[in-house]
Amino acid sequence: MIKFESVYLNQNNKVIFSNLNFSVGENQKILIQGKSGIGKTTLFKMILGFEEPDRGTITFKGLAMTRENIRAIRQQIFYLSQDIDLKNDYVDSLLDEILHGSPSEKSPGQDFDDLKHFLDLDDAVFKQRVKELSGGERQRIGLLICFSLDRPVWLLDEPTSAIDDKMKKKVADYITGQDKTIIIISHDSVWQNNESIKIKRWE
Repeated sequence: MIKFESVYLNQNNKVIFSNLNFSVGENQKILIQGKSGIGKTTLFKMILGFEEPDRGTITFKGLAMTRENIRAIRQQIFYLSQDIDLKNDYVDSLLDEILHGSPSEKSPGQDFDDLKHFLDLDDAVFKQRVKELSGGERQRIGLLICFSLDRPVWLLDEPTSAIDDKMKKKVADYITGQDKTIIIISHDSVWQNNESIKIKRWE
């Protein structure tokens, strides 16, 4: 589904990828682990078309990562960044804009309230501005958006880093139970002992 073939990338005179060959099949779950600076987040940016390789090819469902295809590709992907990059609006207004603002998005169904409850998000959270939220609340809002948009591919960068252990387990079980193509970057142990996840350790 996602394929990197002989990909080379240099940034600021530093080699990020040298002859990278990497693929993810449909509905496969991959956990990428490794030290900082080896290109884990850059991989996500390349899948989204925000970074271009110096050499090599990247394809998504057989489509080349080109300017002509990138919009259609991005509409199939949800990216949860490590810092939960959300604009500083009231949470309920932000969710309304994201979940209903584009005709290409599927409106959240009846299970939206169930997801709020599942993520332990009470009504008071939705009346606050994003900057007023704790790190754990922002992370759970990001996950709520991910689960509600229901796109076929999820790119999750440290998705459980700011939530407590009980919630980590709930979220990990939910994510790994989805029929989605999912790539996770995380150091949390909660992902490591799950049979549905294939672990890639980058040195």
